[in-house]
Amino acid sequence: MDTFSHALWGKALFGYRKYLYLPILFGAAPDLIPFIPNLIYKLINGNFSYGKPSIESIPGWVFVTYDFSHSLITGISLVLILYFFEKKDLAFAALAWPFHTFVDSVSHSKEFFATKIFWPISDYQFDGVSWGRPEVWFTNLILLIIIFYYRRRTPLIISWTPMLSKLFKRKKS
Repeated sequence: MDTFSHALWGKALFGYRKYLYLPILFGAAPDLIPFIPNLIYKLINGNFSYGKPSIESIPGWVFVTYDFSHSLITGISLVLILYFFEKKDLAFAALAWPFHTFVDSVSHSKEFFATKIFWPISDYQFDGVSWGRPEVWFTNLILLIIIFYYRRRTPLIISWTPMLSKLFKRKKS
């Protein structure tokens, strides 16, 4: 799945307690950890190009950091450490990380960045359905819209109508 969708899923599922926006970062972190340094590396070396790169053009360290950041062991360990140190709301927000790993394990094919969900214990990779396929991408988009619609604070008819919005705000206070 694309990084932006992971960030939105983090917010949608885990961004409604104390830490409202941190799940966005936790949801995107597994992709940001390997790919931001790679982007900087490519910009410095003048190798930057648009589009999907060939596997051969990606440095080996990107795969190692990808395996680390996309392991359920890494994500669950982070959540458990935060929970152990009694940061329960932060641990809840951090659940976006293992959720990212789970989603990538079924939405990446073995052809391009398959997710080794139990790395470093196992190199097992599930051959998922590519998130770039229209039926997967549009399903993702529709589900995100439904969840954000469900989690909205104000009913849509009130938020769309300025007069009703003012009445609704007065009534709350």
